[in-house]
Amino acid sequence: MKNADNKTFTLGGDLTINRMGYGAMRITGKGIWGQPENRDEAIRVLQALLAMGVNFIDTADSYGPYVSEELIAEALYPYPAGMVIATKGGFERTGPNEWHINSHPDPLKQALEGSLKRLKLSCIDLYQLHRIDPKVPFEKTLAFLQQAQKEGLVKHIGLSEVSIADIKKAKEFVDIVSVQNKYSIVYRNWEPELEYCNEHGIAFIPWNPINAGNILFVEKLKEIGARYNATSQQVALSWLYHHASNILLIPGTSKVSHLEENINAVNIMLSEQDMKELGEIKV
Repeated sequence: MKNADNKTFTLGGDLTINRMGYGAMRITGKGIWGQPENRDEAIRVLQALLAMGVNFIDTADSYGPYVSEELIAEALYPYPAGMVIATKGGFERTGPNEWHINSHPDPLKQALEGSLKRLKLSCIDLYQLHRIDPKVPFEKTLAFLQQAQKEGLVKHIGLSEVSIADIKKAKEFVDIVSVQNKYSIVYRNWEPELEYCNEHGIAFIPWNPINAGNILFVEKLKEIGARYNATSQQVALSWLYHHASNILLIPGTSKVSHLEENINAVNIMLSEQDMKELGEIKV
């Protein structure tokens, strides 16, 4: 894949958004549970998005649970023109850092109805299946998503943590406009899925985009960052942003200062050599 310089992506053929978005998981409490430690700052972060050029927010009913969606509506409703809010269903929560897959149509229906109510929307722009449930036939889950789209409750549908085979199966029921898989410079397991999505006009949304546990990776980020007067995180985000034209970035933060730092990563123009060196890092 050649480097990507375009700053926008048209989701589903009709929603043009800036490729640097915002992930609203971190505006909740510790363990992605309960209210944020600083609620006022969380509201300020959300209200600062549009002025900083962000018009794509990624959230989920399970963030809090419910807290992230409620804060988004409190901070931004009525939503500015062009603001696209994506949410997800398919995880149930029992406590901090506790996640349980449940993609049966009945709880998914409750999750979708709850998201619509909390976000104060009649239709969700992008509804994503948080996980395929091994206990539920994928066809049953897809039939539910198909019906929800038919009823006008969701405009577009996306998937998370899926293979090419999963995407192809889903496309028998609905159009898939986005895939959200774990991906970073040092976690490239889903590279074939990224390439498949790029070839078919499907957005690819990396989660855990930094994944900075590898010491060699950390040192290389620092070394390259020093050349651009940039932080290690900015370098990691810039590499992703310029790696493929269908990548949408959704770094999350609960602080306005950190938000600005993340967004400025798109302006760091790494050299071809830097892109190559980072892309060749092994773990």
